[in-house]
Amino acid sequence: MPELPEVETVRRGLLPVLDGIMIKKAVARRENLRFQIPSDFTNRLVGNRVIGLRRRSKYILIDFEDGLILILHLGMSGRVTIYRTGESVDIGKHDHVSLITDRGDHILYTDPRRFGIITFTDSDSEKDHPLLNKIGPEPLGNSFNAAVLEAAFHNKRATIKAALLDQRIVAGLGNIYVCEVLWRMGIHPARAAATVQGHMLADLVRVIRDVLGEAIAAGGSTLKDYAQVDGELGYFQHSFKVYGREGEACTKTGCGGTIERIVQSNRSTFFCASCQQ
Repeated sequence: MPELPEVETVRRGLLPVLDGIMIKKAVARRENLRFQIPSDFTNRLVGNRVIGLRRRSKYILIDFEDGLILILHLGMSGRVTIYRTGESVDIGKHDHVSLITDRGDHILYTDPRRFGIITFTDSDSEKDHPLLNKIGPEPLGNSFNAAVLEAAFHNKRATIKAALLDQRIVAGLGNIYVCEVLWRMGIHPARAAATVQGHMLADLVRVIRDVLGEAIAAGGSTLKDYAQVDGELGYFQHSFKVYGREGEACTKTGCGGTIERIVQSNRSTFFCASCQQ
């Protein structure tokens, strides 16, 4: 499933094509994805002007001038592709939604497994929307800091891996990047969150930001379905130190250990037992 860097890469790719433009045509070729697509999808969008694109956790929020907000979640296999004016677009059976701008650009949403979400809210109701109202601070924002983690981890029996995946504690972190962060920190994924204290918390905030920033710069990670809006694949997967590397030698200087895999909450966790304590 696309994580924060992939979603942020898509948002940045959409920004120059959608920001400030008017929707000329909006087509939903099926009634539902993971949830029902709004029945007024076409009527609310056609003639409406985009005034901004944001990301909240793993959701892309498209703001319109009348206060409408389109919420997009890519799910497990969702992909957004931009076809510029004059480019040929062949609609396939998994191409479920199209937005065509007043400049003639075509934004196509493709989702073979249909676990994505396209729905509406508005500027007055956004904070109370059930998809958004329990999300914690953004890891790249100023509201995410060591004090936030200290309060969240206090007396917490859950593992550090589970705590960092908890979207109420920090928004947008997923399995891949938590594995990479914990390897860089030298923290075992099964360690209790409450034992990560003191200067480690500030270091953890810094490393989370470093890993996410590097992944965004690389266009995200392509493991299966994900691609950038121009069709290019992400390439941060070539920089993985632990994720998907079970049985390989740990590359941390002086370690000499081997990458292992365990299952935590039905998800694969990759780590080095030698240098992660």
